[in-house]
Amino acid sequence: MSRSWSQDDPKRGQRYAERFDRLEASGASVHGEADFVAALHPASVLDAGCGTGRVGIELGRRGLDVCGVDRDPAMLAVARERSPEVGWFEADLAAPDLDLGRRFDVVVAAGNVMIFVDAGTEGAVVANLARHLEADGALVAGFQLEPRGLTLARYDEVASAAGLVLTDRFATWDRQPFAPGGAYAVSVHRRAPL
Repeated sequence: MSRSWSQDDPKRGQRYAERFDRLEASGASVHGEADFVAALHPASVLDAGCGTGRVGIELGRRGLDVCGVDRDPAMLAVARERSPEVGWFEADLAAPDLDLGRRFDVVVAAGNVMIFVDAGTEGAVVANLARHLEADGALVAGFQLEPRGLTLARYDEVASAAGLVLTDRFATWDRQPFAPGGAYAVSVHRRAPL
């Protein structure tokens, strides 16, 4: 995934994780994404674009079988340090040969993953994530909308091309209703019925 900060900064992962540590220490809720995913009652979750593993680590604490994948080694170093028992994979979500060797009940792309992938790779990313879903699995993605470049219409289009249909959409991770023109969306897609 492309990042808005310097890839040359080896401490970027630690600084990113510390930002959420400070928020949590102040009493702020930082586990909305994990709450949302856990409410789907999966046994296994792929944290796609996992970064420092904040979401995956929390899901693991809740007893779920979790793996994470990201292409940023500095972010993954933090995830591996904080939760060495989780399977953390360094890979590009858009790579044509992305294969983690298993499928998951839920694949979650939290933290604006879809707007940080390289422009033009959204279709490849969603197709790869869909390939890692169990037959009745769900792809859950939350990201900021305009002006970042990825519209919901385009996201739904690439999801459809990957054989997925929209089953739910919310404005927030705590399931506030989505209204057209909103600034953020959390979308749940599942395989299209045969």
